[in-house]
Amino acid sequence: MTRFAQARLATLLLPAALMAGALGSQYIGGLFPCEMCHWQRWPHYAAIVLALGAFASPEKIGRIAVALAIVAILVSGGIGVFHAGVEYQWWPGLTRCSAPIHGGSSADLLAQIMATPMIQCDVPQWSLFGISLAGFNALISIIGALGIVALWNRK
Repeated sequence: MTRFAQARLATLLLPAALMAGALGSQYIGGLFPCEMCHWQRWPHYAAIVLALGAFASPEKIGRIAVALAIVAILVSGGIGVFHAGVEYQWWPGLTRCSAPIHGGSSADLLAQIMATPMIQCDVPQWSLFGISLAGFNALISIIGALGIVALWNRK
């Protein structure tokens, strides 16, 4: 199997495995995704489609598709870094799902509470060794994408 064929297969398997884990934790484990969790999924979906396209395309176009899939995997990892930072309170989130409740009248407080989603982006639902799911996505996506690049460029 050529290095390109290995890289092409890896760009399909890595995001597919990460999405299987994410969807499994949602539908089997009962962990519901917040808004930023969904943001991390979209680049993986794109990487899967690009990798599948690489299998169905001539090699020159397939190489471009694999390169774009690697970029998509890295983008998901970058979003994971941002999301994990929000969960660890390193920086504020961009969405209302991580906005704190501020004072005001009781009607204002009730309106803020009712507008806050049930699943907040700044509270990890699950962690292992202090690493949240967003953190694991960041680590696996970034290390995996760099590993695919190294595999592809191996002499």
